[in-house]
Amino acid sequence: MTLLGLGTDIVNIKRIEKILLKDKKKFIDKILHFEEKKQKKITANFLSKKFAAKEAFSKALGTGIGGVINFNEIIIFNKPSGAPDIKIDKKAQKRVLKKLKVSKAKFFISISDDYPFALATVIISK
Repeated sequence: MTLLGLGTDIVNIKRIEKILLKDKKKFIDKILHFEEKKQKKITANFLSKKFAAKEAFSKALGTGIGGVINFNEIIIFNKPSGAPDIKIDKKAQKRVLKKLKVSKAKFFISISDDYPFALATVIISK
């Protein structure tokens, strides 16, 4: 396994709660992929973990958000076992692989929360 990137991010859930009080719909549209919006209950805790995971992914990619990929092009979901996983929207996949200079990549993620914090770590390998 060749390590291509590592990223970690921590989010204060209280900060996300304040953002949601101002404009919940705008924030959700910016952060979530349409697949993630299908979730029945979208809470500050839920959004904080998604936000941390997507920031960690962009850090592992080495670009941050907005250059090669946007928040709503990263999909954080749970496997049947409950473990978190990542996939990239098809329209962003080419850009991500080009940036990584590979034809295929594997993504690994760990997410944790303990109010008022949410934390995520992402590893990208080939």
